[in-house]
Amino acid sequence: MLNVAMISRWHVHAPGYARMIQEAEDARISCVWDEDPQRGRAWAEELGVPFVEDYGAVLARSDVDAVLIDSPTNMHRDLMVRAAQAKKHIFTEKCMCLTVADCDEVIRAVEENGVIFTISFPQRCEGRNLFIKNAIDSGMLGEVTLLRVRNCHDGALRGWLPDYWYDPETTGGGAMMDLGAHPMYLARWMLGAPKRIQSMFNDRTGHPVEDNSVSTIEFANKAIAISETSLVSPMTPQIFEVYGTKGVILAVDKNIRMMTEKTRDLVEGGWIVPKLPEALPHPVRQWLDSVLYGAPVRFGLAEGRQLTELMEKAYIAHREKREVEF
Repeated sequence: MLNVAMISRWHVHAPGYARMIQEAEDARISCVWDEDPQRGRAWAEELGVPFVEDYGAVLARSDVDAVLIDSPTNMHRDLMVRAAQAKKHIFTEKCMCLTVADCDEVIRAVEENGVIFTISFPQRCEGRNLFIKNAIDSGMLGEVTLLRVRNCHDGALRGWLPDYWYDPETTGGGAMMDLGAHPMYLARWMLGAPKRIQSMFNDRTGHPVEDNSVSTIEFANKAIAISETSLVSPMTPQIFEVYGTKGVILAVDKNIRMMTEKTRDLVEGGWIVPKLPEALPHPVRQWLDSVLYGAPVRFGLAEGRQLTELMEKAYIAHREKREVEF
Protein backbone atom coordinates (compact mmCIF):
# COMPACT_ATOMS: atom_id res chain seq x y z
CA MET A 1 0.00 0.00 0.00
CA LEU A 2 1.45 3.35 -1.05
CA ASN A 3 0.66 6.26 1.25
CA VAL A 4 0.38 9.45 -0.82
CA ALA A 5 0.27 13.07 0.34
CA MET A 6 -1.64 15.36 -2.01
CA ILE A 7 0.45 18.51 -2.41
CA SER A 8 -1.82 21.44 -3.37
CA ARG A 9 -5.15 21.64 -5.12
CA TRP A 10 -3.88 24.55 -7.26
CA HIS A 11 -3.86 22.64 -10.54
CA VAL A 12 -7.19 21.88 -12.22
CA HIS A 13 -6.17 18.22 -12.54
CA ALA A 14 -5.63 17.73 -8.80
CA PRO A 15 -9.16 16.46 -8.00
CA GLY A 16 -8.93 13.89 -10.78
CA TYR A 17 -5.60 12.59 -9.52
CA ALA A 18 -7.01 12.34 -6.01
CA ARG A 19 -9.87 10.19 -7.32
CA MET A 20 -7.39 7.88 -9.02
CA ILE A 21 -5.49 7.36 -5.76
CA GLN A 22 -8.73 6.81 -3.84
CA GLU A 23 -9.93 4.24 -6.37
CA ALA A 24 -6.65 2.32 -6.43
CA GLU A 25 -6.56 -0.84 -4.33
CA ASP A 26 -2.87 -0.43 -3.55
CA ALA A 27 -2.69 3.27 -2.66
CA ARG A 28 -4.34 5.71 -0.27
CA ILE A 29 -4.29 9.43 0.47
CA SER A 30 -2.79 9.99 3.90
CA CYS A 31 -2.93 13.80 4.13
CA VAL A 32 -3.17 17.10 2.24
CA TRP A 33 -0.89 20.13 2.12
CA ASP A 34 -1.66 23.35 0.26
CA GLU A 35 0.10 26.70 -0.05
CA ASP A 36 -3.39 28.16 0.49
CA PRO A 37 -4.37 26.76 3.93
CA GLN A 38 -8.05 27.61 3.54
CA ARG A 39 -8.27 25.72 0.25
CA GLY A 40 -6.23 22.89 1.67
CA ARG A 41 -8.39 22.45 4.75
CA ALA A 42 -11.53 22.35 2.62
CA TRP A 43 -10.01 19.75 0.30
CA ALA A 44 -8.74 17.62 3.18
CA GLU A 45 -12.23 17.62 4.70
CA GLU A 46 -13.69 16.62 1.34
CA LEU A 47 -11.19 13.75 1.06
CA GLY A 48 -11.61 12.73 4.70
CA VAL A 49 -7.92 13.05 5.58
CA PRO A 50 -5.86 15.41 7.79
CA PHE A 51 -4.67 18.79 6.56
CA VAL A 52 -1.04 19.47 7.48
CA GLU A 53 -0.09 23.13 7.23
CA ASP A 54 3.68 22.67 7.43
CA TYR A 55 5.27 20.97 4.42
CA GLY A 56 8.20 19.77 6.49
CA ALA A 57 5.76 18.04 8.82
CA VAL A 58 4.19 16.29 5.83
CA LEU A 59 7.59 14.95 4.76
CA ALA A 60 8.33 13.79 8.32
CA ARG A 61 5.16 11.68 8.61
CA SER A 62 5.62 7.93 8.71
CA ASP A 63 2.39 7.48 6.73
CA VAL A 64 3.71 9.44 3.72
CA ASP A 65 5.69 7.38 1.20
CA ALA A 66 5.15 9.66 -1.76
CA VAL A 67 3.92 13.10 -2.82
CA LEU A 68 1.65 14.01 -5.70
CA ILE A 69 2.47 17.62 -6.59
CA ASP A 70 -0.14 19.92 -8.14
CA SER A 71 1.21 23.22 -6.82
CA PRO A 72 1.98 26.38 -8.81
CA THR A 73 4.78 25.57 -11.23
CA ASN A 74 7.18 28.08 -9.69
CA MET A 75 7.07 26.05 -6.45
CA HIS A 76 7.96 22.73 -8.08
CA ARG A 77 11.73 22.90 -7.64
CA ASP A 78 11.70 23.50 -3.90
CA LEU A 79 8.86 21.07 -3.17
CA MET A 80 10.48 18.31 -5.23
CA VAL A 81 14.00 18.78 -3.89
CA ARG A 82 12.75 18.64 -0.31
CA ALA A 83 10.59 15.61 -1.05
CA ALA A 84 13.50 13.74 -2.66
CA GLN A 85 15.77 14.57 0.26
CA ALA A 86 13.11 13.11 2.56
CA LYS A 87 13.12 9.90 0.45
CA LYS A 88 9.57 10.45 -0.85
CA HIS A 89 8.62 9.33 -4.34
CA ILE A 90 7.34 12.11 -6.62
CA PHE A 91 4.57 12.49 -9.16
CA THR A 92 4.18 15.91 -10.72
CA GLU A 93 1.91 17.73 -13.08
CA LYS A 94 3.61 19.32 -16.09
CA CYS A 95 5.75 21.32 -16.47
CA MET A 96 8.53 19.91 -14.33
CA CYS A 97 9.98 23.35 -13.54
CA LEU A 98 10.17 26.81 -15.11
CA THR A 99 13.87 26.54 -16.04
CA VAL A 100 16.31 23.83 -17.00
CA ALA A 101 18.56 24.95 -14.13
CA ASP A 102 15.73 24.19 -11.69
CA CYS A 103 15.15 20.81 -13.35
CA ASP A 104 18.81 19.96 -12.87
CA GLU A 105 18.53 20.64 -9.13
CA VAL A 106 15.56 18.29 -8.94
CA ILE A 107 17.37 15.65 -10.98
CA ARG A 108 20.36 15.72 -8.64
CA ALA A 109 18.17 15.38 -5.56
CA VAL A 110 16.11 12.54 -7.04
CA GLU A 111 19.14 10.60 -8.24
CA GLU A 112 21.09 11.10 -5.01
CA ASN A 113 18.18 9.81 -2.93
CA GLY A 114 17.00 6.97 -5.16
CA VAL A 115 13.32 7.91 -5.37
CA ILE A 116 10.92 7.35 -8.26
CA PHE A 117 9.97 10.43 -10.30
CA THR A 118 7.12 10.49 -12.83
CA ILE A 119 5.69 13.44 -14.75
CA SER A 120 2.19 13.48 -16.25
CA PHE A 121 2.39 13.05 -20.02
CA PRO A 122 -1.06 11.51 -20.63
CA GLN A 123 -1.12 11.97 -24.40
CA ARG A 124 1.89 9.67 -24.66
CA CYS A 125 -0.45 6.95 -23.37
CA GLU A 126 -3.07 7.24 -26.13
CA GLY A 127 -3.32 4.50 -28.75
CA ARG A 128 -3.44 7.06 -31.56
CA ASN A 129 -0.15 8.64 -30.53
CA LEU A 130 1.51 5.30 -29.84
CA PHE A 131 0.63 4.30 -33.42
CA ILE A 132 2.02 7.55 -34.85
CA LYS A 133 5.25 7.14 -32.90
CA ASN A 134 5.67 3.58 -34.22
CA ALA A 135 4.87 4.68 -37.78
CA ILE A 136 7.62 7.30 -37.61
CA ASP A 137 10.18 5.00 -35.96
CA SER A 138 9.50 2.11 -38.34
CA GLY A 139 10.15 4.26 -41.41
CA MET A 140 6.78 3.57 -43.03
CA LEU A 141 6.38 7.33 -43.59
CA GLY A 142 9.93 7.75 -44.85
CA GLU A 143 11.70 10.77 -43.42
CA VAL A 144 9.37 13.11 -41.55
CA THR A 145 9.32 16.58 -43.04
CA LEU A 146 6.60 18.17 -40.90
CA LEU A 147 4.58 17.34 -37.78
CA ARG A 148 1.67 19.53 -36.69
CA VAL A 149 -0.21 19.18 -33.39
CA ARG A 150 -3.11 21.42 -32.34
CA ASN A 151 -4.44 21.17 -28.77
CA CYS A 152 -6.97 23.81 -27.65
CA HIS A 153 -10.00 24.70 -25.55
CA ASP A 154 -11.98 27.85 -24.68
CA GLY A 155 -11.12 28.23 -20.99
CA ALA A 156 -10.07 31.88 -21.26
CA LEU A 157 -12.81 32.78 -23.72
CA ARG A 158 -15.58 31.30 -21.54
CA GLY A 159 -14.00 32.10 -18.18
CA TRP A 160 -14.02 28.62 -16.67
CA LEU A 161 -10.35 28.58 -15.67
CA PRO A 162 -9.42 30.01 -12.23
CA ASP A 163 -8.12 33.59 -12.17
CA TYR A 164 -4.71 32.48 -10.88
CA TRP A 165 -4.21 30.49 -14.09
CA TYR A 166 -3.11 33.76 -15.71
CA ASP A 167 -0.48 34.80 -13.13
CA PRO A 168 2.84 34.84 -15.03
CA GLU A 169 4.92 34.57 -11.85
CA THR A 170 3.39 31.32 -10.63
CA THR A 171 2.56 29.71 -13.98
CA GLY A 172 5.49 30.86 -16.09
CA GLY A 173 3.18 31.43 -19.04
CA GLY A 174 -0.26 30.94 -20.51
CA ALA A 175 -1.64 28.72 -23.25
CA MET A 176 1.68 27.29 -24.42
CA MET A 177 2.86 26.50 -20.88
CA ASP A 178 -0.48 24.81 -20.13
CA LEU A 179 -2.12 23.06 -23.09
CA GLY A 180 0.90 23.56 -25.31
CA ALA A 181 2.87 21.17 -23.14
CA HIS A 182 1.15 18.25 -24.90
CA PRO A 183 2.21 19.15 -28.47
CA MET A 184 5.67 20.00 -27.15
CA TYR A 185 6.37 16.70 -25.41
CA LEU A 186 4.80 14.72 -28.26
CA ALA A 187 7.00 16.45 -30.84
CA ARG A 188 10.14 15.92 -28.73
CA TRP A 189 9.28 12.23 -28.21
CA MET A 190 8.61 11.59 -31.88
CA LEU A 191 11.27 13.69 -33.59
CA GLY A 192 14.26 13.65 -31.23
CA ALA A 193 16.63 16.48 -30.40
CA PRO A 194 15.50 20.04 -31.22
CA LYS A 195 17.80 22.44 -33.05
CA ARG A 196 16.02 25.83 -33.07
CA ILE A 197 12.65 27.35 -32.15
CA GLN A 198 10.48 30.36 -33.01
CA SER A 199 7.28 31.54 -31.28
CA MET A 200 4.35 33.86 -31.87
CA PHE A 201 2.05 34.37 -28.86
CA ASN A 202 -0.73 36.89 -28.28
CA ASP A 203 -3.60 37.66 -25.90
CA ARG A 204 -7.24 38.17 -26.84
CA THR A 205 -8.90 38.22 -23.40
CA GLY A 206 -6.91 40.86 -21.54
CA HIS A 207 -4.85 38.57 -19.34
CA PRO A 208 -1.15 39.10 -18.53
CA VAL A 209 -0.21 35.82 -20.26
CA GLU A 210 -0.91 34.60 -23.78
CA ASP A 211 -4.10 32.75 -24.64
CA ASN A 212 -3.32 32.04 -28.31
CA SER A 213 0.06 30.67 -29.39
CA VAL A 214 2.18 28.87 -31.96
CA SER A 215 5.78 27.63 -31.79
CA THR A 216 7.70 26.14 -34.67
CA ILE A 217 10.66 23.86 -34.00
CA GLU A 218 13.33 22.47 -36.30
CA PHE A 219 14.85 19.19 -35.14
CA ALA A 220 18.31 17.77 -35.76
CA ASN A 221 16.85 15.41 -38.37
CA LYS A 222 15.52 18.49 -40.27
CA ALA A 223 11.90 17.71 -39.45
CA ILE A 224 9.80 20.75 -38.52
CA ALA A 225 7.12 20.64 -35.82
CA ILE A 226 4.30 23.14 -35.40
CA SER A 227 2.93 23.29 -31.85
CA GLU A 228 -0.41 25.12 -31.78
CA THR A 229 -2.47 25.83 -28.69
CA SER A 230 -5.16 28.21 -27.52
CA LEU A 231 -7.44 29.01 -24.59
CA VAL A 232 -9.83 30.90 -26.90
CA SER A 233 -10.71 28.17 -29.38
CA PRO A 234 -14.11 26.50 -28.85
CA MET A 235 -15.26 23.50 -30.87
CA THR A 236 -11.68 22.63 -31.83
CA PRO A 237 -10.79 18.95 -32.20
CA GLN A 238 -7.36 17.59 -31.37
CA ILE A 239 -5.51 17.63 -34.66
CA PHE A 240 -2.36 15.63 -35.44
CA GLU A 241 -0.73 15.63 -38.87
CA VAL A 242 2.50 13.94 -39.94
CA TYR A 243 4.00 14.37 -43.40
CA GLY A 244 6.88 12.22 -44.59
CA THR A 245 8.73 11.50 -47.80
CA LYS A 246 6.83 8.20 -48.19
CA GLY A 247 3.53 8.74 -46.40
CA VAL A 248 1.05 10.88 -44.49
CA ILE A 249 -0.99 10.48 -41.29
CA LEU A 250 -3.99 12.71 -40.61
CA ALA A 251 -5.82 12.48 -37.28
CA VAL A 252 -8.77 14.45 -35.89
CA ASP A 253 -9.60 13.38 -32.33
CA LYS A 254 -9.80 9.57 -32.46
CA ASN A 255 -10.34 9.45 -36.22
CA ILE A 256 -7.09 8.59 -37.97
CA ARG A 257 -6.21 7.71 -41.55
CA MET A 258 -2.94 7.03 -43.30
CA MET A 259 -1.58 6.86 -46.84
CA THR A 260 1.81 5.43 -47.75
CA GLU A 261 3.51 4.31 -50.94
CA LYS A 262 2.39 0.74 -50.14
CA THR A 263 -1.27 1.55 -49.39
CA ARG A 264 -1.60 3.40 -52.71
CA ASP A 265 -1.01 0.07 -54.45
CA LEU A 266 -3.35 -1.89 -52.16
CA VAL A 267 -6.40 0.33 -51.68
CA GLU A 268 -8.34 2.54 -54.05
CA GLY A 269 -7.56 6.13 -53.12
CA GLY A 270 -4.65 5.00 -50.97
CA TRP A 271 -6.15 5.90 -47.59
CA ILE A 272 -6.50 3.29 -44.85
CA VAL A 273 -7.77 3.39 -41.26
CA PRO A 274 -5.07 1.68 -39.18
CA LYS A 275 -5.68 -0.54 -36.20
CA LEU A 276 -4.46 1.25 -33.11
CA PRO A 277 -2.61 -0.34 -30.19
CA GLU A 278 -4.18 -0.40 -26.75
CA ALA A 279 -3.69 2.68 -24.65
CA LEU A 280 -1.17 2.59 -21.82
CA PRO A 281 -2.30 3.06 -18.22
CA HIS A 282 -2.69 6.64 -17.00
CA PRO A 283 0.59 8.19 -15.75
CA VAL A 284 -0.66 8.06 -12.14
CA ARG A 285 -1.19 4.31 -12.45
CA GLN A 286 2.21 3.95 -14.09
CA TRP A 287 3.78 5.83 -11.17
CA LEU A 288 2.13 3.50 -8.65
CA ASP A 289 3.33 0.48 -10.63
CA SER A 290 6.89 1.84 -10.76
CA VAL A 291 7.04 2.56 -7.03
CA LEU A 292 5.28 -0.58 -5.82
CA TYR A 293 6.25 -3.19 -8.41
CA GLY A 294 9.37 -1.91 -10.18
CA ALA A 295 7.69 -1.16 -13.52
CA PRO A 296 9.80 1.00 -15.87
CA VAL A 297 9.35 4.77 -15.74
CA ARG A 298 8.26 5.97 -19.18
CA PHE A 299 8.05 9.69 -18.39
CA GLY A 300 10.70 10.61 -15.87
CA LEU A 301 13.51 13.04 -15.21
CA ALA A 302 14.90 13.21 -18.75
CA GLU A 303 11.48 13.70 -20.31
CA GLY A 304 10.53 16.37 -17.78
CA ARG A 305 13.75 18.27 -18.45
CA GLN A 306 13.24 18.04 -22.21
CA LEU A 307 9.79 19.63 -21.95
CA THR A 308 11.07 22.44 -19.74
CA GLU A 309 13.91 23.08 -22.19
CA LEU A 310 11.40 23.48 -25.04
CA MET A 311 9.18 25.76 -22.96
CA GLU A 312 11.99 27.91 -21.63
CA LYS A 313 13.33 28.57 -25.12
CA ALA A 314 9.84 29.01 -26.62
CA TYR A 315 9.16 31.85 -24.19
CA ILE A 316 12.57 33.43 -24.79
CA ALA A 317 11.81 33.35 -28.52
CA HIS A 318 8.46 35.06 -27.89
CA ARG A 319 9.76 37.73 -25.49
CA GLU A 320 12.81 38.60 -27.55
CA LYS A 321 11.11 38.15 -30.93
CA ARG A 322 13.90 36.00 -32.30
CA GLU A 323 14.88 32.48 -33.22
CA VAL A 324 16.50 30.58 -30.34
CA GLU A 325 18.97 27.72 -30.78
CA PHE A 326 19.34 24.67 -28.53
